[in-house]
Amino acid sequence: MAVEYEVEHPRKAYGWAARDASGVLSPFFFSRRKTGVKDVTFKVLYCGICHSDLHKLKNEWSDSIYPLVPGEKKNKNKGWVKVSKSFLIVLVYDLIEMAVEYEVEHPRKAYGWAARDASGVLSPFFFSRRKTGVKDVTFKVLYCGICHSDLHKLKNEWSDSIYPLVPGREIVGEVTEVGSKVEKFKVGDKVAVGCLVGSCSSCQNCVNNLENYCQQGIPTYGGKYVDGSITYGGFSDFMVADEHFVVNIPNGLPLDAAAPLLCAGITVYSPLRYFGIDKPGMHLGVVGLGGLGHLAVKFAKALGLKVTVISTSPNKKQEAIQHLGADSFVLSTDQDQMKAAMCTLDGIIDTVYAVHPLMPLIDLLKSHGKLVTVGVPLKPVELLLPSLVLGRRSVAGSYFGGIKETQEMMDFAAEHNVRPEIEIIPMDYVNTAMERLLKADVKYRFVIDVGNTLKSYPSTTLE
Repeated sequence: MAVEYEVEHPRKAYGWAARDASGVLSPFFFSRRKTGVKDVTFKVLYCGICHSDLHKLKNEWSDSIYPLVPGEKKNKNKGWVKVSKSFLIVLVYDLIEMAVEYEVEHPRKAYGWAARDASGVLSPFFFSRRKTGVKDVTFKVLYCGICHSDLHKLKNEWSDSIYPLVPGREIVGEVTEVGSKVEKFKVGDKVAVGCLVGSCSSCQNCVNNLENYCQQGIPTYGGKYVDGSITYGGFSDFMVADEHFVVNIPNGLPLDAAAPLLCAGITVYSPLRYFGIDKPGMHLGVVGLGGLGHLAVKFAKALGLKVTVISTSPNKKQEAIQHLGADSFVLSTDQDQMKAAMCTLDGIIDTVYAVHPLMPLIDLLKSHGKLVTVGVPLKPVELLLPSLVLGRRSVAGSYFGGIKETQEMMDFAAEHNVRPEIEIIPMDYVNTAMERLLKADVKYRFVIDVGNTLKSYPSTTLE
């Protein structure tokens, strides 16, 4: 939609705009007319904020036209004289003042979108990244997936977020530089980084290629790197990562589709392998048909499993069976369907983040069956032991996968044509995407086209 505003007039302009009556402002590219014979063109230095801006942003006078770039000055002779571009300057200068430390912390200038607080609202952010070390791989970010964990982290729902926070841990790109001791990658390679960019490398987990369980693991964003600096994720123009934590994108795997595999894909693939629910003919239940669930179905079918989708939404039956290839569907709110499915499953992958009862699911397991949860509910769940003890059933959790297993998963996906269902979006749609993700309004993963849509500030706005 923004294209028309960018080309409506011959001169490119940039500001912050509200897209609707929520009044939330975000970066906006548009255009202005050329200087007419009676016009004065000027560079805006300051612009005040008045209460009328608030009324207009929220359409409280029922006359707002969106997108709306605020910032006006009353003139008794000429009515309203728009100086809307200037609204950006106050905000940008404040932003620069706060962000200077992030810009100069490392020698290489970087640019992305960050949240400044637990509102979770993302906006442009200038920062810096380290230079390419001897074991580092630097790559241009082309695509980055959005996962539900991003939403939790943006809003600090796990009480561990560090702001400014640049999300993104499903990152795909092209290598632009490698360190002198890098052995696995070269310039031009298509590569990816998932949930982790560092670990201790010496504990039992690391030695066994389970870096994801290292107690000193360094998350791709919102963590502290070995030099004490904050890690920033893939909602940005480029990445620098130790080659150990970089995986290769196999030939034949589309780059945009590869992105969600780095979190969602490995999160469901790893427990299937580790808990042995990967033998042809075994019967797997998948709870929840979202970003994780739909990939659990696809990987399970590629492994030769029989798959039953378990959901509270009856309208997902057709999608599960006809589109994703599941063998059957159970509506978990239907007691007759749940009773008919008792003691039929060898394993269950539970992908649901919301708190929900586990006991009805455990009853669906055969003896020795395993219920593995990969969602992270924020409240305790009830667990009664008799159903476990009497059937030697088990309940376990699983947390993505190590780097070696992630590469194995990527290779498997390429070989067996496992592709996530994605919706590609531009960077400036990311706040809307987060709102939709909260409502489960996506089939099934958002992927940001970073390479083509991440726009930096026009130089004229900061001169």
